[in-house]
Amino acid sequence: MPKISVCIPTFNRIKLLSEAIQSVLQQSYQDFEIIVCDDGSQDGTPKLISQYTDKRIRYIRHSQHIGKSNNMRSGFKAATSEYFVKFDDDDRLTPNFLERTAIVLERESNVDFVSTDHWIIDINNIRDDAKTQENRERWGRVNLPEGVVNNLLEVVFVKQSFQIGATLFRRRCLEEVGFMRSNWQNCEDNDLFVRLALAGKNGYYLPELLMEYRVHSEQKGLDRAIAYLTDKLRYLDSYNFESEKLECIRRKRLAETRLLLGLRLLEKGETHKGREFILAGKSFAPMKAWTGLGLSLLPTGVRGKAFELAKMVQR
Repeated sequence: MPKISVCIPTFNRIKLLSEAIQSVLQQSYQDFEIIVCDDGSQDGTPKLISQYTDKRIRYIRHSQHIGKSNNMRSGFKAATSEYFVKFDDDDRLTPNFLERTAIVLERESNVDFVSTDHWIIDINNIRDDAKTQENRERWGRVNLPEGVVNNLLEVVFVKQSFQIGATLFRRRCLEEVGFMRSNWQNCEDNDLFVRLALAGKNGYYLPELLMEYRVHSEQKGLDRAIAYLTDKLRYLDSYNFESEKLECIRRKRLAETRLLLGLRLLEKGETHKGREFILAGKSFAPMKAWTGLGLSLLPTGVRGKAFELAKMVQR
């Protein structure tokens, strides 16, 4: 039985998937299995996988699209190892990721997972030092010390410091919380970290850049933003924290998300639904809300340009 299960969920990313797989095969730590779970790709992914001869690579193919978190759950269910990591098909692990994180779990018996820092790379695999530093500052990793995180719920919910693809878990701790929830497309990683913190699990931060997170055009677009904000509402609605401080932050983020979702829906032309969300979230930014409601009076065909102009003015 291998020590580490590396799960790579994929969907129509044949050009980047091979790089993700190669980043695991090139690890300094070689006691692993790779589980590629394919959510019904139609781009030749099965043929790509058939070309690999390494018996540590296991392939799970779903005949139809079952959804992001359901696909991840299939890979997790197939895992056999003591440790588990899941990273996306457009990202990569640095050569020492498994070795450096496994050392921590071997040494710290009370630690349930270890999360690292990560690089930002572009579609051509070029590391962007400026964006990497900006990302570290934005998500609160710059001043996060190495070691067991004492205020884990604040780190994973308020600061959202951890990236799931840059984290090695003890598989049993994921089993205890049920891993990813079924039928989620976005925010499933944030949700998992919060549930781990609420369950009293111990997280360790290793301040080394050991994973590469890719930023590219597929992650953008109006429809993608609407789907993300819709799932973010579900994520934020899933909790009711005992801490009044955290509850205040959660309610504020709910209002912000409702407002942003309403604006995006108006931009797309879903006027009635968009107005409902804007009115529900107007407390977050009243001026922005009234601007959006005013723009909703415009004909659908010209709204897109009007919203773009409004965004430029607000910057």
